[in-house]
Amino acid sequence: MNKKTLVIGASLKPERYSNKAIHRLTKYKHDTVAFGLREGTVENVVIDTELKQYEDLNTVTLYLNPQRQKEYYDYIVSLKPKRVIFNPGTENPELYSILKEHSIDYEVACTLVLLGTNQY
Repeated sequence: MNKKTLVIGASLKPERYSNKAIHRLTKYKHDTVAFGLREGTVENVVIDTELKQYEDLNTVTLYLNPQRQKEYYDYIVSLKPKRVIFNPGTENPELYSILKEHSIDYEVACTLVLLGTNQY
């Protein structure tokens, strides 16, 4: 099942987990969009440097530490995803509460592990 996913904190650097996630998401045939600080393309996915109102998002997967997430709280909520994945190092109880208030599910998990174990 295709779960359209936004990777926030996307990187052009192949050693970064956000980059690996883009590769794996496309390999598993999930529509993938990405937001990061530097423009570029990973696996035919354009990394946007401007916040866009993506439609029909199933998942937002975070690769930003909690301090950096603050400026994106309203943006994430405005996208109305079904869920947000907090990858290792991104855990953020403050954002969990905000998501709960807006009936958005969240998981503290690793996108790469979820994909690799068919639990995505």
